[in-house]
Amino acid sequence: MRNAKWIFMTLAAALMGGFFFYSPGIIQAADPIKLNYSIFFPAPHKNTILATQWAQEIEKRTNGAVKITIFPGGTLTPADKCYDGVVNGLSDIGMSVLGYTRGRFPLSEVIDLPLGYKKGLAATQLINLYYQKFKPKELDDVKVLYLHAHGPGILHTKKPVTNLEELKGMKIACHGLSAKVVAALGATPVAMSMPERYDAQQKGVAEGGLNPIESLKGWKLAEVIKSTTENFGSAYSTGFFVVMNQDKWASLPPETQKIFDQVSQEWIQKTGGGWDEIDREGRDFTLSKGNQIIALSKEEDAKWARMVQPILDEYVANMKAKNLPGQEVLTFCQEELKKLQ
Repeated sequence: MRNAKWIFMTLAAALMGGFFFYSPGIIQAADPIKLNYSIFFPAPHKNTILATQWAQEIEKRTNGAVKITIFPGGTLTPADKCYDGVVNGLSDIGMSVLGYTRGRFPLSEVIDLPLGYKKGLAATQLINLYYQKFKPKELDDVKVLYLHAHGPGILHTKKPVTNLEELKGMKIACHGLSAKVVAALGATPVAMSMPERYDAQQKGVAEGGLNPIESLKGWKLAEVIKSTTENFGSAYSTGFFVVMNQDKWASLPPETQKIFDQVSQEWIQKTGGGWDEIDREGRDFTLSKGNQIIALSKEEDAKWARMVQPILDEYVANMKAKNLPGQEVLTFCQEELKKLQ
């Protein structure tokens, strides 16, 4: 009887004090850890869906010890303020584009170069291989959960473009380093983020855009263009980050950190595959709108690739001036991409 009374009093004290309870594989607090996650993609976009599934998997594997609330559409922080929002604690976790703050991540701009991408999975695998090998200090002010990159960034226009002469002088929406691709190909760059492009192209501020084909559905851009040009030889990608505030990360129990790392590693493959899936959907969607897709001839595609080579040379020179291993990084990425595609 005395032992039973002692057990009852001990349990009651633990419950009143908000102590810990045991669940297989993890020690979790009575009150869940609540985190917010800022994403600029709209709620229905595949990347928001994948991020939501990532958050749900974290909650599942921590047995409810962590609960993550997704804020899509830039409602918590806009796309170009997302990274600083995480650094400054406005959001706990954030996903956005490295290139939206040009010059902030110089070494990592290698991923945005027109390396001739063909698949989003290959681009996503490449950016994570690059990060693991070189661990760029430019990302040291956050906890990098994982990185990803979209499928080939190609040309989408109101008027058909089959060669460089037809592209010359056209106003093309772009962002970050892709603006240099536009200029190298002889068009006029019009810098803007993805959420701005629909209105810009609808109103004629831009005559087209350089972006992955998935955006023709994901951002409804197929409604404001008529033609897609498959310029794969000069195709670029865009590096995306999924990062956490350093202090928030440090506050997590080690077992919880381990789960974040495990799930994030799995989501590299899922997100890369997701980019390829929505590229296929974007292709089908634009064709359903009556738009055309133009495949460049092998000779013409090679010509476009030669036109953007100076961008790669410039990257190497800029990194050398900053005492960063630009040539080593570029060579690594070019060789790895050949293996991945």
